[in-house]
Amino acid sequence: MADTTAVSDAAAPEPLARELYREIHRADWARLARGIPNPLSETEVLQLRGIGDRLDLDEVREVYLPLSRLLSLYAENTQRLGAEESAFLGDANTTTPFVVGVAGSVAVGKSTIARLLRELMSRWPGTPRVELVTTDGFLYPNAELERRGIMHRKGFPESYDRRALVAFLTEVKSGAAEVRAPFYSHMRYDIIPDAHVTVRRPDVVIVEGLNVLQPPPSPNDVAVSDLFDFSIYIDADAEHITQWFVDRFLALRRAAFSNPNSFFNRFADIADDEAVTQALSFWNDINLPNLRENVEPTRHRATLVLQKGVDHAVERVLLRKL
Repeated sequence: MADTTAVSDAAAPEPLARELYREIHRADWARLARGIPNPLSETEVLQLRGIGDRLDLDEVREVYLPLSRLLSLYAENTQRLGAEESAFLGDANTTTPFVVGVAGSVAVGKSTIARLLRELMSRWPGTPRVELVTTDGFLYPNAELERRGIMHRKGFPESYDRRALVAFLTEVKSGAAEVRAPFYSHMRYDIIPDAHVTVRRPDVVIVEGLNVLQPPPSPNDVAVSDLFDFSIYIDADAEHITQWFVDRFLALRRAAFSNPNSFFNRFADIADDEAVTQALSFWNDINLPNLRENVEPTRHRATLVLQKGVDHAVERVLLRKL
């Protein structure tokens, strides 16, 4: 594989303040789901798994089943607190959706995890209605990115319509009957005009994206994460994510990129060594700087951190102390 010196020479991120978190190793975390049946079949898990991920039934049972139960407990108790507050104030119950943020690098597996949590949480009695929204829908259209001269920084914080995302989540948290988000096509690599994702007052909304834990641009602004009830950061060594990104690029070349309508169709027929070089160029020029400058520094803002090893398996869980 081509040289990845840019990864290994990058400045190491500041470690998490471990005193703020409970550190739970995988074996201890897995025991929290003992006796709870896995509601998903092997076929369902395969359908949820993204390209390059190695999600299997063991990983679901040992990592994500206890996580989904913890999230459901948070959601149920937040709803209960909301109802008790309304009763205390003498108002009608105005409990609103529980919002979960999922953050992490490109290629770290956050989309698969968000889809999986949607399926698992919807199986718990207290949270049967779960919706998933990705922040890709709040990227500026390609034409606008070109106009601003930042097409090469797609995925960086400035490439998103942060105000629109905050407005969307504010409506969700206010209990609006129906809220619409723009729709992003990964095939076209752009926003699709007049297409929307509609959220109709579910029990839980999962918001997945690179920069969802970013602090506000100024002290008077609302951060996206201010509207979260719980947040998850998917963590892994940059060297491992580099390999996952390259592997995924090669797999996509044989799958989605082969579609003539794909934005990346021009990479479908290039040789393997050229594909690796191109993938590393995208990673080292765009995704690694974004990870180091913007994504990784938000890790400490998460309620819970999933730390993955080289094989994509979660090795430990960090849960912020109450």
